[in-house]
Order: sequence, then C-alpha cells, then structure tokens
Amino acid sequence: MEKKQSVIWNKATTSLSLVLLGGGLALGGNYLMSGSQSIAKDTTGITSTVENTSESEIAIAVPQNYVSDVVNQVGDSVVRIDASRTVSTNVPEMFNDPFSRKFFGSQMPNIPNERTRRGLGSGFVVSSDGLILTNAHVVDGSDRVTVTLKDGSTHEGKVMGTDSFTDLAVIKIEAEDLPAVNFADSEELQPGEWAIAIGNPLGLDNTVTTGIVSATGRSSAQVGVADKRISFIQTDAAINPGNSGGPLLNAQGEVIGINTAIIQNAQGIGFAIPINAARDVAEELIAKGKVDHSFLGIQMAQLSPEIKQQLKSQINLEVNVDEGVLIVDVVPNSPADRAGLRTGDIIQEIADRTITKSEEVQQAVAKTDVGEQLALGLQRDGRRIDTEVEIGVLPQPQEPNS
Repeated sequence: MEKKQSVIWNKATTSLSLVLLGGGLALGGNYLMSGSQSIAKDTTGITSTVENTSESEIAIAVPQNYVSDVVNQVGDSVVRIDASRTVSTNVPEMFNDPFSRKFFGSQMPNIPNERTRRGLGSGFVVSSDGLILTNAHVVDGSDRVTVTLKDGSTHEGKVMGTDSFTDLAVIKIEAEDLPAVNFADSEELQPGEWAIAIGNPLGLDNTVTTGIVSATGRSSAQVGVADKRISFIQTDAAINPGNSGGPLLNAQGEVIGINTAIIQNAQGIGFAIPINAARDVAEELIAKGKVDHSFLGIQMAQLSPEIKQQLKSQINLEVNVDEGVLIVDVVPNSPADRAGLRTGDIIQEIADRTITKSEEVQQAVAKTDVGEQLALGLQRDGRRIDTEVEIGVLPQPQEPNS
C-alpha cells in the first residue's frame, strides 16, 4: 500500500513540476516582454523565494502587447483627410440649347455643369503646430481639404505643397499642442522587422493592422509606378484604399514610412515611402512649395544577352561588353542631349564607380544637385568616352484638362 501511494505521489509531484515549469516559462515570457519584473538573489547566488504566501496575495501583472502600446502612443497623431474637387461635366451643347429644350421638353436630361469629386485618405501630425504629412494623390487638385482628428474635431487644411514624383504632400491646419510622431532612421530598416499600419481604410477611422517589413529598396519599376522617383518599403501589413498617407511604424512606435500603394489583386503586398526620403521632400515643400528633382534625360535598359541580341538583329548594333546600362533614347533638349549623349551609348561608370544596373544610374542622378556636373564613363562604337553632364530640373507633369 505504501509503495502504491509513493508511486501516486511521485506522479503527482511530476505533474505539478510540469505545471510549475509551464507557469515559470509563461512568467519568464512576461518578464522578457515587459522588462518590468526582476529576480532577487541572496548572497549564495541561489534565487530566493517568498514562503507561506497565500494564492490571494499573488498578483501577476499582464503587460499589454507592443501593438497596443504603439496604438496608444501614436493613435492620436493619425488623422483622416477628406478632399473635394469641383470638375466640369462637359455637358453636350445641345442639352443647353433653348430650342432643344423647348422641343424635347421634359425628355431632356437635367445634367449639372459641375460636379464634386471626393477623396479620402490618411495623414499624420509631424509638428505640434499643425503640420501634417500625407500622399500627394490624396489632395492633388483639391478645392477643399478637411482634416479630422481622432477626437472628432475638424479643421480646414491648407496644402502647402505637393510632389507627384514622390507622391508626398504637406498640409497645415490652425491648431496647437497637437501630438506629433517620432521618426526612425529608415536607412537602418531590415526585412523581418515588425510593421504596424494605422489609417482610415474604406473610411474606418484609426484601423490598425500589423505585419513585417517584407523587403526594402523596391524600385518604382518593381512596384509598377515607373513615374515615381523613389524606392519603397514592402510590407505585408494590410493596406487598403484610405490607408494612403498614414504612417507605417516600428515596434517602438516610430514612423518608418508612409503607406502609399497597393498592387491590385495581390494579398499581403503593400508599399510605403521610407521616412528619411519623405522628410527631405517635406522640408522642401514647407520651404518653397515644390521640389526640384535632378534630371538627366535618357531612357535606358540594363544590358543582358537578350538585349544584345535584339540590338544586333533589329538595328545591326554589335555590343562587345557584357555589363552596363544601354541608352535607349535621349530626350530632346535635355541635359543628356546637350552633353552629346546618343542612343546606343553604354554607361559603364558614374563618378569613377562601376555601373551595371539602371537603378544605379537613377540613384546617382538623384544624389546630384541641380546644376552640378556628373562624370560619365561611356562606351560608344567600341571606344571609351569620358564626358560630363550638367544635371537639370525634372520637368513637372502637365495637368490634365478637367
């Protein structure tokens, strides 16, 4: 009988030990997550315990998860942006003709000469005196911009400047003591880091989604917006229409990017503008209302066996190098044109640095100020040519007729 009781006791203590081990792991996890608990040790180095403590006297502090902390920290800085624009409906002339209206009477449709287009997006406060950063496409061409804070209060917004090439805009509202966000260094961002998006997708204010940074340095061509002059952060945090202009945050609640684009029919693929680049653009918009982007004036393609074969078969051009960037076309009266660059030239060096990709040319031009000389090493008809190009200002796109 004693042997049987001993076996039962041993099983019970083993089960209890496993339960306690599980509890210890859980508490250890809480300790690692919150950093708010400490372990006291006596002089022998053995962890001390508190004896004779009743269950009712033990209080376990359950920390909030990091997402809740970030939302509490940043949520008040995220705003909803409503933009409206009055456009002409281009009513056919016959509908305004008095004779037609008299003849057809009530059968004539009553079409207004103007209608209002409305857009919805997100933004976030970058200074306590009412400066707000968002996407350019949220407010482009708007007659009126209304900013709604998390507390429900609304303010008329003044667009201080927009830049279509980076899809960024700055809005100013008349307010004081607003909660401004903190910025991270997006150059230090690594794939796999946590990412939190806050915005107003589909009009649902202060919606929070989470994920990770899926990739950094995505080119505009890869994202499918070849007209943009910026690289992107890729994230799997859910981004939907209305999220545009809202912040992408790290686990510390610092802004790492501005949510800006999604790929239709794709899931778990969204893109954000790195905050370092966004801040540089915003400073220029605040200072002068526009941004002067550097401009070379070429269309280009990275060399590959397929490109070389096409050149040989289509225009009988023999290319004897394997690496470089081919100039496919030169924009008339551009800096490249004025410097004598030609279709068929192959860029192999910029400022004594070897060039193999189109993105490297774009980055080199973007880092060169307007009016500065950019040294190029080319191959033309099998000969090495060194030249310099004075970088110009990228022409602004023409406004479409409305």
